[in-house]
Amino acid sequence: MVFISKPSLDQLNNPRIHTMVDHIGIEFTAIGDDFLEASMPVDHRTKQPMGLLHGGANVVLAETLGSVASSLTIDLKKQSCVGLEINANHLKSVKEGKVIGIAKPIHLGRTTQVWEIKIHNEAGALCCISRITMAILDKK
Repeated sequence: MVFISKPSLDQLNNPRIHTMVDHIGIEFTAIGDDFLEASMPVDHRTKQPMGLLHGGANVVLAETLGSVASSLTIDLKKQSCVGLEINANHLKSVKEGKVIGIAKPIHLGRTTQVWEIKIHNEAGALCCISRITMAILDKK
């Protein structure tokens, strides 16, 4: 297991209230030994003017998953984690329903972490793949 703590889904979803994560409807749906999963609706909050899922919404989902997953691998009393870089390749458009993102670690180092986030549509087709690099900082 890569996580130091494994909170319940309620514990993961409660802190999101009154944040961008809440505003666009991201909800944590599963946590395993080496992954974190969340879903996001494809609706008026997450679409661009042409009626497709906005690429920026994919990035918000990816950054949310990578950041939260990273925070579960460290002692938050002694350290914090912040995003250094994120990229996303948008592979397939989505017009309706929801998308599901799954974050898995690629590298869990002492000062940096790299997470891969795959985002699928409800049919299971890969729509976006993202990678986020996190800095692990000691609290002073």
